[in-house]
Amino acid sequence: MIDPQPPIACSLDAGDFRDRLAWIAAVNRDHLVSERRDGQRLVLTYRPDALQSVRDLVAKESACCAFLAFDLTERADVVRLTVSVPDEVLDHADELLAPFRSGAVHPGSDDAPLKYCGACP
Repeated sequence: MIDPQPPIACSLDAGDFRDRLAWIAAVNRDHLVSERRDGQRLVLTYRPDALQSVRDLVAKESACCAFLAFDLTERADVVRLTVSVPDEVLDHADELLAPFRSGAVHPGSDDAPLKYCGACP
């Protein structure tokens, strides 16, 4: 029998993770309007011109962190992305959502809080 739940693990190695963090930070810097944390969910609101970048973000993150849920809502005035952490790892929601937050500092800087995500090996 196949387990329908994806493993709670990130498939990126350390170098790819650093590159991904930098890319997400650039998308946020260029397009993010607001963010709101709601328990195990992070709601990110982007300008409409970010649509393709946010679609790319969802595709890339769904591939490496399939256990996270991504809900993309497109409207004429905004693009809204909700990233949700599964109940099984709710205690690690802060670490798992940190890479998507606007204040995340990418590795390589002296004050980088993120050396890896909460699900990286």
